[in-house]
Amino acid sequence: MAEQQRLLGGRYLLKEKVGTGGMATVFRAQDQVLNRAVAVKIMLPQYAGDPTFAARFKQEAQAAAALQSPYIVGVYDWGKDGDTYYIVMELLHGTDLKSGVRSHGALDPKKVAQIGSQICGALSIAHKHEIIHRDIKPQNIMVQPDGNIKVMDFGIARAKNSHLTQDNNVLGTAHYVSPEQTRGQELGPTSDIYSLGVVMYECATGRVPFDGDDAISVALKQVNELPVPPSQINANVDGDLERIILKCMEKDPANRFQTADELRQVLNSYLAGRAVDVPEPTRVIAGMAGAGGTEAMRMGDKTQTMVRPTAPGDTASNPVIRPNNQINTSSYDNEKHGMGKGKIAAIAIAIVAFVAIAIFAVSGFLNGGDQKSVPNLLGMGQEAAVASIKSSGFEPGNVNQSYNDQYSEGQVCEQTPDGGKTAAAGSKIDIVISKGPKPIDQVEVPDLSNASDLDEAKKIIENAGLTVGSTTQEANDADEGKIVDQSPKAGEKVDKGSKVDIVVSSGPETDSVPGVVGKTESDATNTLSNAGFSVNVESGGTSDTYAKGYVMKQSPTGTAKKGSTVTIYISEGKDTSSDEVDVDSLGLTGMTAEDAEEAIANAGLKYDPRQQSSSSVEVGNVIKYSPGGKQPAGTVIILYISTGPSE
Repeated sequence: MAEQQRLLGGRYLLKEKVGTGGMATVFRAQDQVLNRAVAVKIMLPQYAGDPTFAARFKQEAQAAAALQSPYIVGVYDWGKDGDTYYIVMELLHGTDLKSGVRSHGALDPKKVAQIGSQICGALSIAHKHEIIHRDIKPQNIMVQPDGNIKVMDFGIARAKNSHLTQDNNVLGTAHYVSPEQTRGQELGPTSDIYSLGVVMYECATGRVPFDGDDAISVALKQVNELPVPPSQINANVDGDLERIILKCMEKDPANRFQTADELRQVLNSYLAGRAVDVPEPTRVIAGMAGAGGTEAMRMGDKTQTMVRPTAPGDTASNPVIRPNNQINTSSYDNEKHGMGKGKIAAIAIAIVAFVAIAIFAVSGFLNGGDQKSVPNLLGMGQEAAVASIKSSGFEPGNVNQSYNDQYSEGQVCEQTPDGGKTAAAGSKIDIVISKGPKPIDQVEVPDLSNASDLDEAKKIIENAGLTVGSTTQEANDADEGKIVDQSPKAGEKVDKGSKVDIVVSSGPETDSVPGVVGKTESDATNTLSNAGFSVNVESGGTSDTYAKGYVMKQSPTGTAKKGSTVTIYISEGKDTSSDEVDVDSLGLTGMTAEDAEEAIANAGLKYDPRQQSSSSVEVGNVIKYSPGGKQPAGTVIILYISTGPSE
C-alpha cells in the first residue's frame, strides 16, 4: 500500500509527502478524529530497526511535546504502528529562513534582531527544560506568513538527564556548529547561542561566516578562524548589531551570552532603540594568532588588531587608532617577494603626498607670499578657537550655533575656510559652535490595555507618533485578542518614532472538562474535582430519562479555563403530577353514599365510609370528606355519611 493511502494508528490519513530529512520523511495528513490537517514525521525504514535511533526518535517526541511556545512547532501525538515510528505535529505554512535569505539576500538589521529575539524565545523554553537543540540553522527555522518564526526539528536535541547525552557525535550542520560541538565536548545552552549567532550573521550579510569544500574544513574553521566582521560585508550592519552577533560567536563559551533570556533582552533593547552595552569582541584566538585568523596577527611581542571602520560622521564617537607598525593582515605574506600590494600602496601614498606639496607650493607662489595655513579649529571651545585664529594671523569672523551629533555642546563643529587650507593673512575665519545633538521629540507612550484588539492598538501607537514593534501571544485570563502587556509601559516618555512591543492574550489556558452526565451526584463531583475544577450543584427538575439523584445536565462541556466552576444539574426523578386526582372536583359533599363511593373509585382513589349524625344532611348522604385537594392515585378518602339527627 502506498504511504499516501496509509492510515497510521487508525487515525492519521497520510496525504502527500512534503519533505525528507536525515532521519525521517514528513507527510501532510488528516487527523480523522479532530478533522484537522497535521504534519506526520515517519522514521526512515533504515533507522526504524536500529534501537539507538528508535530511542532518539521517541525521545524527540517526548521532549518536544513538553515545549510550549509560540516560537516552537507544536507536537500533538506520537506512536508506533507496526514497525513504523511516527510523530504528529503542527502543520506549518510559509518558507524556511534559508530559502528566504537565498531569495532576498541580506536582511534589514532590525529584522535580523527580531528573528534572533524570537529564536531566543524558543531556546529559552527548551533550555529551561534542560534540552539543547544542537542543530540551530536557518533550514530549521520556518518563517510564517505573518513574519513570525517557529523553530523546528528537535530531532537531535537531547535532554541532559538522558543516557543518550553521552553520545557526543557532531550531529549539526558544519556551517552552524559551535567549536565545542566540533571537538565533541559536552554542550550547554551557549552552544545553541553560538549557532544562533551564525544564523544572525548569515541573515545580516547574506552568507555564512565560514565556508569550505567539505564539512571537515568548515568545522575546523569554526575552531581556528575568526569571522570577518559583518559590517565589512554589508555596510548597513551597525556597530551594535555587529557586537551582539560577534559576542554570540565567541570561541570561548564563557565569553558568549550565557542564556537565551540574556541575549533576548539585549536584542529587544536594540529593537527599541535603547543603548546596547556589549563590549567589542575578542579578536585574537588564544595560541592561534596569525594561524588562519583574518582579524589579528601576532608580530614579535605586539598584537595588531583591526579596528572596525568608522562610518562617516562618526569620528568622535568611534576613533580609528592605528599604531605605526600596524599591517593589513589579510594581504601580509612573508613568503612572497617582489612588489606586493603593501609596497604599491606605499608608493601611491608617496605620490599623493608629493603632488599635494607641489600644489601647495605653486598655490602660495601664484597668490603672492602673504598666504597662511588655516588652523584646524574643529573640536575646540569657542575661546580656544578665537585665540588660535588670532595667533595664526587671522581675524575672528562670524560665530553661529547649530545642532551637531558629532561634536559636544560648546565645541567648534564647522569652520570657513576649512582647516589645512590657505588663506590671505588677516582674513576672517567663521566658526559654528555645536549645541550638541538635536533633541528628539519626546512623546508619551499610550495605554493599550483598553484597545479592543491588536488592530486598534496599532492605530493608537501610530497616532501617538510611535511605531509598532514585535507582537507576541501568551496565555492569559484576559479575553483572546486583548492587549495584556506592552514595552515601554504606558505613560513613559520616549523618543518619537520609538517602537512599542505588544503582548496579546491568546485567552486563558484551558483543560478538557470530563463528561459526567448520567453519573450520580457523588461520582460526578469527585470526577470534576480530581480534574481540577470546582463544582456547583443545582436542581435540574424532573426528568423521564434520568432517575432521581443523577446528573441530567452539565455546563460547560468540552474545554474550560483551568480551575473554573462546572455546574451540574441533578434530576428530581419522573414527573408524577399527571397521576394526581383533584378530590374537590368530584363534588362528593351531599352525594348519596353509593354515588360518592362510585365517583371515588372511578377517579382511582379508595374510600372509607364512616357514620356521623347530622341535623342538616339527609340520611345516607355525604356530610364531608378528607383529605381534599390533589391526591396521588390510590389515596384513601374518608367519607362521613349522615345518620340523621341525634336523639
